[in-house]
Amino acid sequence: MEEFSAADSLPRPPNTAFASMSQWNQVQQLETKFLEQIDQIYDDKFPMEVRHLLAQWIENQDWENAYSNEPMAAILLQNLLIKLDEHLDRVSQEKNLLLIHNLKRIRKVLQGKYQGNPMHMALVVSNCLREERRVLAAASMPVQGPLGRSLQNSLVSERQRNAEHKVSAIKNSAQMTEQDVKYLEDLQEEFDFRYKTMQSIEQNDKNSIAMKQEMLMLQEMLNTLDYRRKEVLSKMAQVIKEVEALVNNMLTEELLDWKRRQQIACIGGPLYSGLDQLQNCFTLLAESLFQIRRQLEKLDELSVKLTYEGDPIPLQRPHLLERVNFLLYSLFQRLLIKLPELNYQIRVKATIDKNASVVSNRRFVLCGTHVKAMNMDESANGSLSVEFRHLQPKEMKSCAGNKGNEGPQMVTEELHSISFETQVCLYGLTIDLETSSLPVVMISNVSQLPNAWASIIWYNLSTNEPQNLAFFNNPPPITLSQLLEVLSWQFSSYVGRGLNSDQLGMLAEKLIGLRVSYSDHQLSWSKFCKEHLPGKSFTFWIWLEAILDLIKKHILPLWIDGCIMGFVSKEKERSLLKDKMPGTFLLRFSESNLGGITFTWVNQSENGEVHFHSVEPYNKGRLTALPFADILRDYKVIMADNVPENPLKYLYPDMPKDQVFGKHYSSQSNEVSRPMEGGTKGYVPSVFIPVSKILNDSTDPPSPSDLLPMSPSVYAVLREHLNPTVMETALSSPYSSD
Repeated sequence: MEEFSAADSLPRPPNTAFASMSQWNQVQQLETKFLEQIDQIYDDKFPMEVRHLLAQWIENQDWENAYSNEPMAAILLQNLLIKLDEHLDRVSQEKNLLLIHNLKRIRKVLQGKYQGNPMHMALVVSNCLREERRVLAAASMPVQGPLGRSLQNSLVSERQRNAEHKVSAIKNSAQMTEQDVKYLEDLQEEFDFRYKTMQSIEQNDKNSIAMKQEMLMLQEMLNTLDYRRKEVLSKMAQVIKEVEALVNNMLTEELLDWKRRQQIACIGGPLYSGLDQLQNCFTLLAESLFQIRRQLEKLDELSVKLTYEGDPIPLQRPHLLERVNFLLYSLFQRLLIKLPELNYQIRVKATIDKNASVVSNRRFVLCGTHVKAMNMDESANGSLSVEFRHLQPKEMKSCAGNKGNEGPQMVTEELHSISFETQVCLYGLTIDLETSSLPVVMISNVSQLPNAWASIIWYNLSTNEPQNLAFFNNPPPITLSQLLEVLSWQFSSYVGRGLNSDQLGMLAEKLIGLRVSYSDHQLSWSKFCKEHLPGKSFTFWIWLEAILDLIKKHILPLWIDGCIMGFVSKEKERSLLKDKMPGTFLLRFSESNLGGITFTWVNQSENGEVHFHSVEPYNKGRLTALPFADILRDYKVIMADNVPENPLKYLYPDMPKDQVFGKHYSSQSNEVSRPMEGGTKGYVPSVFIPVSKILNDSTDPPSPSDLLPMSPSVYAVLREHLNPTVMETALSSPYSSD
């Protein structure tokens, strides 16, 4: 595939020094452009100071389970506050006044925000750690795919720089009109004073030469007033025209690009900032328009005091004011205007499927507090925000005769939308505002989550339409190269390491078969998420999602360190191992067992014949009892002469096993476990050791006699070699056809 480089296609020895660092230490060594992305992650919801001070402790806690377990979350919150108190005690002894002040403030904020809802804090911290992993993964990937490159190219665009320059020029022009109107006001006051003075002179004196000269002077002043009025109105019209052009062209396109980048970020894509710059542009334009609006009102006052035939103010002002108001309405609809005058109680109402037609069989209402006031959020650059913590969608019972959509959609293909409405009253303008979430999927059971997430991925990758709730009535295909890039993002964001070109090539082959090129192939929604893989009882996505779950819960450190090749076909596996030293092995994910990982090693018979052996895949049930690194360390096979041997020597291509996995082993090897002195109530310690028995043909499935219980002769051999440990052996099925 041309889009992905094979420069890092095969596993290499992990950078032990870097891999052994805490996640936070790795973050601090990133380049500046990635550090800027990290900066976007943290705010008052979870301050970066806390992340820094408690880095190792935070990384050692199970935040993901805590955000669905209230007692666990409450304990974590309490422990976090205790840790902060310990730091406070230390800095108090050092008399660091500024740090003491900041820590006290942070502790107060965290306690006030999360005391009543500790699970929300667990969710926030979990998200922060996941976003860190996503940035670290992006920094480690050698080459971006086509979608990532296109987003990166538009990040700091020439269009955005031009827009910022034009906004600054418009702001200056608006300020100049204020000076022009002030000059007009002064000139009119002088004219008014001189005119009234002349009016008060006796009739006999009005025919004097001096009075005639004064009349000529007043006429010149009136001509100047007329000229200046036309000039300032023309300048205002030009400012309005420039705002219209900027909003309708550059800024609208910039905002659409930003929204698209946010869509992609929702499905694991790169995190890009830029909203602050857009907010600044929209705010400055709104301020400029309000300034023009005030000057138009001032011109109206001047016209009331002094008007004349051909006065341009009553002729031009109404149309200009209408254009200004329209632009202000339009700008506010972007929801990016930050004005001090808005820092008061604006109430927001949340509804679900407000504007949706009949697109699904189910209807929902929102239960709980669905109207709340917005508050200024200092963590979001002083913007107004509102948080609905206690909203719960409730399905409505269908009315008789109203069965809704009778189409073939699954529940996880039904899209719904949450809308938010408010009203802003400012400077005599009343503006109704409304926005909606991206489409969401309503599930009633966690088992529906994988397919629901697949729907979200497909929607956000396929379209930039914000509200196409009927999307899955006829979901469009997408290019395979784009999908593969997004799949790599799933691994980056969820388990901290993306996929290289060889791994993506294996996924492509699994989706559409072996091809010369995959770059321009169009993949259907059904192929991705609805049709079973050939000869399997599950879809491609369910298979892949089970692997993600396995990595996250059981083998995450090994995956992050690059120890797991993972996605490699059995044919490619054998071609890689056939010329390697005996005992060379690699780790790959099972193609026939959901959420399974196996290892395959190579050895040679006395006549030089090459043999490959693969164990039955380990799934989450088996890995819960025994860490995978310990399995690799202690794994034994019973050879033909009944002698136990660990066949795993080198991780492909040639890395000594203990050098790669040593740091992941538990503190004590099972095979050197010894009895306690005197025993405990007459017993000696017992351990589990994974054992297989070599068969003549390792591709045949094991017979019952090869499994439990262990034969007395095999047990005697093990006891002889591992004496004096008494072992309870957990035998894996010797070999798998996977």
